[in-house]
Amino acid sequence: MGALLFNVTTAGLMVLMLNGGLALVGRDTVTRRRIPWAAAGLTVIAVGGVLTQLCWSGAMAAFDSDPAKAGWWRVVTSVFMQNGGVLGAAWNIATLAVIAALAQWFWGGPLMVGLFAAAILLPQHIDSLFGETGTSTDPRNFAGSSGATYFLASTLAAGLLLRGGRDGRNPDTERRAERDSKETLLALGVPVLGLAMWFAQSNGHGLVSVHGFVLGVLVRVLAHRVLHPDRDLQRLPRITVGSVTAFVAARQPRRAG
Repeated sequence: MGALLFNVTTAGLMVLMLNGGLALVGRDTVTRRRIPWAAAGLTVIAVGGVLTQLCWSGAMAAFDSDPAKAGWWRVVTSVFMQNGGVLGAAWNIATLAVIAALAQWFWGGPLMVGLFAAAILLPQHIDSLFGETGTSTDPRNFAGSSGATYFLASTLAAGLLLRGGRDGRNPDTERRAERDSKETLLALGVPVLGLAMWFAQSNGHGLVSVHGFVLGVLVRVLAHRVLHPDRDLQRLPRITVGSVTAFVAARQPRRAG
């Protein structure tokens, strides 16, 4: 029962952050946005990690982050190893693909990659800062991309909390104001639920989400002048999400009526 509740709350936090990310970039703009190639690259690496595990039985031993083993590379390579079975690997890769895409559309490709790198490297340093040397608050359990994905997703909640348009420049101020309170609750719900999960379940996904939220707030405040989340919509599209979706749909065989 405890394991089931753990999984439900973990998935619930991701759904909360996913909705926050969609609200941030605009659900109705997704099909008009360009293909997020940096996010696609991270996803390809994650898929490559799983294929490596399938082809080489020693991959986990060589690349996981077991502190009993030496290797400076493990903190990075372990993120692209999966140890949650078929369903766990599918969930981790799918959520990474979607969250990285939303993050690239808002933060931009280089900053998204930088935040993902911070999600990989920061947890161990925060553990050391607070004297957590015996057990790690990183939810990866020596392997898995979920910790980095939840960290990155929570930066979107921070962006939603501090999004532009509340300063009166939005011509649709009244309608925007009607949604502000809901979006504020949605954004603040991420660190609140994350802390609750950490204290009630020792669920590291919740704690790294708080870390990501705090970093997201700092980055949004410090870099607000150079962030242009709508620039992607203003550039001439080469390949958009909508065009790819339409192409795939057109290639599907029609059922005989």
